[in-house]
Amino acid sequence: MANAQETTRILRRLLANGLNQRAERLLARMRPADRGPILSSLSPPEIRTVLDLLDHSQRAASTLRELPPELLPEVTEALPDRRLAQIMAQLELDDLLELFESLPEERQPLVRTLLPEPQQRDLEKASVHPPDSAGRAMTTNFVALHEDQSAQQAIEQIRASGADEAVLYLYVVDEKSRLRGVVPIRRLVAASPERRCGELILADPVCVRADTDKEEVAQLVSRYNLLAIPVVDEETRLLGIITGDDAIEMILEEATEDIYHLAGLSDEDRVFSPARHAIRKRLPWMMLNLAAAFTAAWVIGLFERTLEQIVTLAFFMPIVTGMGGGGGIQSLTVITRAIALGELEFSSGLRAAGREMGVAVAIGTVVGLLSGLFAWFWQGNIWLGMALFVTMLATMAVAGVLGAVVPLLLQAMNQDPAVGSGVFVTTLTDIFGFAFFLSLG
Repeated sequence: MANAQETTRILRRLLANGLNQRAERLLARMRPADRGPILSSLSPPEIRTVLDLLDHSQRAASTLRELPPELLPEVTEALPDRRLAQIMAQLELDDLLELFESLPEERQPLVRTLLPEPQQRDLEKASVHPPDSAGRAMTTNFVALHEDQSAQQAIEQIRASGADEAVLYLYVVDEKSRLRGVVPIRRLVAASPERRCGELILADPVCVRADTDKEEVAQLVSRYNLLAIPVVDEETRLLGIITGDDAIEMILEEATEDIYHLAGLSDEDRVFSPARHAIRKRLPWMMLNLAAAFTAAWVIGLFERTLEQIVTLAFFMPIVTGMGGGGGIQSLTVITRAIALGELEFSSGLRAAGREMGVAVAIGTVVGLLSGLFAWFWQGNIWLGMALFVTMLATMAVAGVLGAVVPLLLQAMNQDPAVGSGVFVTTLTDIFGFAFFLSLG
């Protein structure tokens, strides 16, 4: 298969010349994950034609499911309400909810009424769960076995259900649909036909409540190497499951969110997002960075007389801030990752902060010594070299402590440790480095 750019060019040429059958054969040979990005390069009429060529709604649904979320609004805009509802009816609950919420609010009521009643009920139930919760990400397509069923009856139920790849684990419930345990497929098949499912279960499976945050779900999936995780209510009634592919998406989303927040970006700011959205999301953080830069400039202004007398100090100020900021971001990244993966709480974080300070002091000693020797040989002033050495050592130590403590404090205040940490750490490190170096000067 040619690359996406070449495939898009061929597809557009076929559509322009009315060669729809050849275009349909081209689309049929492609995987759903490869069709999605190509739609983003087409015009609304071309998108409508492509989705019509994917004559089976299931094929169109699988294509839309693979689209990046930021592309959904412009793709769905090209589809009439009835056609869109036909496609959405083929989606699992989590994908259905994501696509539905990407629609403009004024369009949602009509599309909802065009959906089959089961999907309407599922949307209504899912909407009561908080955003970014397990209840919003779960699918209701799963196999639940009753604890009093025999192994033979369970196998017949699985065959009759027409279950697909969603069957990764077999969940066993009681008469009130409360989760009792999990039966491995191998154990079920190997058991004698008359043996009860309740006797085959692995009790106390890892599960989550419907209101559990997706970040915690991702941590559990990663920690216990799960292929799926059940979602229950407050009475442990089985509501749905989060499958492995959705769990992987959660992990990627959380990683992206933390990376973006460290850089002062919104997780809605993606490569295909409209430019106006990117400007609106990035500008506030840049204004905060600007305020931080002026604060650092004000600190330098306090030592104007010193700089007039010893201009050489200005040569080494970028070295102090560059090394301090880099050290702070390294510590910040390590601590934020540990918090995001659930490896670190506030109590154990204090020990981690001490470790980061020790590492920073060791690195600061080495880079400070090299910097001081360089300054001495370059300027022929041993006192300048000593001042730079002491400053680098102290700044790196402060940067290491700030990089560890700032996210821990944000966590203790129930705030996202990644949000704003980078700005705070670099600003405070710069201010300390400037003040300390110029004071010594």
